[in-house]
Amino acid sequence: MSAAEWKRRCEAEWGLRGAPMPDGLDWKTIYEARPLGRNLLRNPAPLGLSKASPPPENELPDAPPRGPPRFQPDGDFSAWTTSTEVLPYDTSGIPEGVVVCALPQFSWFTLEQVVDLKAEGLWEELLDGFQPEVVVQDCYEESQLHQSIYQLQVKLLAADKSTVISEHSVSPTEDLSVYSHQWKEVSHVFSGYGPGVRYIHFLHRLKNSFLNDFFPTRFTDSSVVIRAVRSGS
Repeated sequence: MSAAEWKRRCEAEWGLRGAPMPDGLDWKTIYEARPLGRNLLRNPAPLGLSKASPPPENELPDAPPRGPPRFQPDGDFSAWTTSTEVLPYDTSGIPEGVVVCALPQFSWFTLEQVVDLKAEGLWEELLDGFQPEVVVQDCYEESQLHQSIYQLQVKLLAADKSTVISEHSVSPTEDLSVYSHQWKEVSHVFSGYGPGVRYIHFLHRLKNSFLNDFFPTRFTDSSVVIRAVRSGS
């Protein structure tokens, strides 16, 4: 198949009519990379869960486990950069003079990835001129551990990986007055973000608790998808 035919196939299958598609690009390689319409995050469900099924219930052990406190869930976190921040004990709600035998110890578990848009098959003319929509989605568990259990920060970065062209952050507050244990979905669409975007930095934080046993806030189905829709259309 000729280069022109590969180019026409990309245009037809991805709905890129009117988008800048220079003749000098390797359209066969771009077609095989399929950068549009797929999840660009690697290993989007490292805990082995799916939003198609309810989050698992925590099983309480017959006896408290021995050993030091845990601050990170079990999982395959390949492709993610992870870190843990153990928070100070919160004694603000304890009346003066009251003796408390044990308090939960909270921690933030952070996972992040950087997506190289050109390495995934996108080209500069499309990113700068057409500015396709960037669709971000994530799911986290209603763990009922605290009013603040989840944070998301996504940045569209320039070629130097540090200049922020556009960003979106969310830090929801949970309603603990009514028990609910479902997945909560978070989403955002970047559009009209301007030229120069070459990387996407995806970061989310989940709050965990340790009180005689480890209680996590789980997540699944994280995604960053480039959609063949011109910004502002």
